[in-house]
Formats: sequence, structure tokens, C-alpha cells
Amino acid sequence: MPFDPATLRFNADGLIPAIAQDATTHEILMMAWMNADSVARTLESGKVTYWSRSRQAFWVKGESSGHVQELVDFRLDCDRDCLLVLVNQTGPACHTNRRNCFYTAVRDGEEVELMKPMED
Repeated sequence: MPFDPATLRFNADGLIPAIAQDATTHEILMMAWMNADSVARTLESGKVTYWSRSRQAFWVKGESSGHVQELVDFRLDCDRDCLLVLVNQTGPACHTNRRNCFYTAVRDGEEVELMKPMED
């Protein structure tokens, strides 16, 4: 059955959350937003493209940093209101230069930093 992007359930702002996961290690790397056009651009180009809410612009992951996300698989959740993009990640996924964006844990009521920024 052909994929119809119109079947996705975008929020009131026309956005859908997209979780990026490393295709090899299955590590969750980050979450960002996509709109209908960024979904189409991702599927057409194989370069994961998000929608930046702060800049109100498309954001091709790694376009300026070189930390690209090459699309391996594009998945929909059962409610069609969240995406999972399996990627080959080059370099860190987080803008803080960490491997992933989930580097802070709360343990026994305290924040714990789980990883330091990567060396350049």
C-alpha cells in the first residue's frame, strides 16, 4: 500500500514528533519536530529534515555541523501521531556535542550528567 502523508496526525501547529534512533545500536539520539513538507523532504532525499520551531525553517540535520543523519528506515506509531526515524548518525546528535540529547537523568531526586561532550 502506498504511503499517504495525509494519514499522519499532526498537532494543531501542523507538527508531528520524530524520534531519531541509531539504526545499528538502537540508541535513542534525539527528538525533534517535522511538518508535512519535512516528512516529504526526508523521504525524498534520505537526509533527515526537521522543522525548527524557533527559526520557523527547515533544518537538515548536520547541514552546518557535518553531524548528518542518513535515513535507514521511516516508521509510524500505531496512532500515526509520532514518527521513528532510524538513522546512521555521523558524529554527535545533540547540539551540545554529546552523542545523544538524553544525557541527564534524575536519580534519587538529583540530576546526574550521564555523558560529557565529545572531543572534536
